[in-house]
Amino acid sequence: MREVFSILGAVLLFIVAAFEVLLIAGLPLGEFTMGGKYKVLPPALRAASAGSLLTQIFAGLILLQAGGFMRMWFSSGATKIICYVFAGFFFINTVMNFFSTSSKEKYTMTPLALVEALCFLLAGRYVYFS
Repeated sequence: MREVFSILGAVLLFIVAAFEVLLIAGLPLGEFTMGGKYKVLPPALRAASAGSLLTQIFAGLILLQAGGFMRMWFSSGATKIICYVFAGFFFINTVMNFFSTSSKEKYTMTPLALVEALCFLLAGRYVYFS
């Protein structure tokens, strides 16, 4: 079962990482992120998107590790803790997105963040032990 949560979560994270690349490139997708205040993100927020991009990639790799799809970078116990930290982060992100003034962010990113949180919670519960 952990494999399903790991793959689903990783695929979603890599899709969001691709979205971050588009934001950094200046495409008019800003209404889906960071409160939806800007249609095109200003340079300072593009730098924040770059940080988010790295976080999304790292998180996706952690899910793949938790599911046993790649070699362990961290011990099983550390991976479990990292999964729970990301689950907490995405639950907080879910709440923040829910209260966004941007309807695009609210109705797109809120359910996405909730699914991510659940994937981390459940993958963390069933971390692959080799």
